[in-house]
Amino acid sequence: TSVLVALGVWLTPAFIDAIAPGFEGETRALTIRLVRILFPMAGILVLSAWCLGVLNSHGRFFLSYAAPIIWNGAMIAAMVMFGGNAPDELAVYLAWGAVAGGVLQFLVQLPSVLSLLGGFRPSLSIAIPGVRQVMRSFGPVVAGRGVVQISAYVDTAYASLIAERALAALAYGQTLYLIPVSLFGMSVSAAELPAMARATGEGGDVSSVLRERIGKGLERIAFFVVPSAAAFLMLGDVVGAALLQTGRFTAGDARYLWYVLMGASVGLLASTQARLYASGFYARKDTRTPLLFAIVRVLLGAGLAWFAGLRLPGLLGVPAELGVVGLTAASGLAAWVEFLLLRARLRREIGGIQGNRKRLATLWGAAVAAGLLGLSLKLALTHTFGAAPEAVTQWGGTVLPQPDLWPVWTALIVLGPFGVTYFGLTYAFGVPEAAAVVRRILSRRGR
Repeated sequence: TSVLVALGVWLTPAFIDAIAPGFEGETRALTIRLVRILFPMAGILVLSAWCLGVLNSHGRFFLSYAAPIIWNGAMIAAMVMFGGNAPDELAVYLAWGAVAGGVLQFLVQLPSVLSLLGGFRPSLSIAIPGVRQVMRSFGPVVAGRGVVQISAYVDTAYASLIAERALAALAYGQTLYLIPVSLFGMSVSAAELPAMARATGEGGDVSSVLRERIGKGLERIAFFVVPSAAAFLMLGDVVGAALLQTGRFTAGDARYLWYVLMGASVGLLASTQARLYASGFYARKDTRTPLLFAIVRVLLGAGLAWFAGLRLPGLLGVPAELGVVGLTAASGLAAWVEFLLLRARLRREIGGIQGNRKRLATLWGAAVAAGLLGLSLKLALTHTFGAAPEAVTQWGGTVLPQPDLWPVWTALIVLGPFGVTYFGLTYAFGVPEAAAVVRRILSRRGR
């Protein structure tokens, strides 16, 4: 890792030219400086990921996934302390804050890891079976996970050719998009992997365990991701404005971000559920199949994104900046291809995984109904308070303008009923996850 960090710092200018070819002059120079500061942080986060692996293998999930709060806290502290500086200087302080946060994220996990290990001596001796297994799996797993990240780099490169605003909106959109991916896709996959990997017995017995755990995991992921996708698609401007609309981030920027989230909603369910299928292959010590399908996803996504992001707006006669919608939608379509390939291959190997189409239709029906209620409430607020001027004039009189109201109030009035309606409808239709949430709330009230 240290060698890779050193190479990264040295080769940063080449990376920037490849990932953001549209950057020039001061923008390129500042980006190079920031990336060189952040590369050591990446190396520290590798150590943090080692802690996560140890903790997960012992069934300890909370600390490793809560530790990034400290990382984010360090960055927030840096912005609060140095917020009076010029934007370029603040960006540098923020980068150093991220490095400090990475160190704290590692250190907060280390005592628990050392207590679980009870003393250990690092070794790369290939005489140790576990080391040989890691060496065999390392390349395909890193490539399989990393190749998906390349898809984000491709989108970044295309966005830098559209406009700096498109690149900023894409970065904001990816941040919001990763919230449900991390909370529901990665968390369920991480929790299921150790249990699936420990499945023992005859081949049929192991396959039965995998089918059951993957089936249950898919249901849990869908219950939370389906309304997330619906919220991005139907109420993305409300979400973006509540979290980001302050200072230079206007109502027009929130609407532009909504377009990005519309495209991202296309592949949200596929991206999260594909991670669980990939964990199923990892549990079987098959690291090459997820890699192969991830490569297919990236190549297909790159081609689709080039056409949808850079060429399609001109063919449709719409502003070039709307090409960013094509970037995220193209990535979503590629994610569905990867998901279908993973599912088909795993079904051939372990048998059919139980899927309840009626239940999935119920989730989508409840999410759409909740989304329509949210849109109605947003229109009512717009009629009452008027439309935020930037959201209308920016795009020449767009439909469904954002209300001229403090965005947090708008979110509470719109997203609150959206969530209550979704949970209420799914509970009424007997969805187990909704019933579990209600029972948990009632039990806490009973205490």
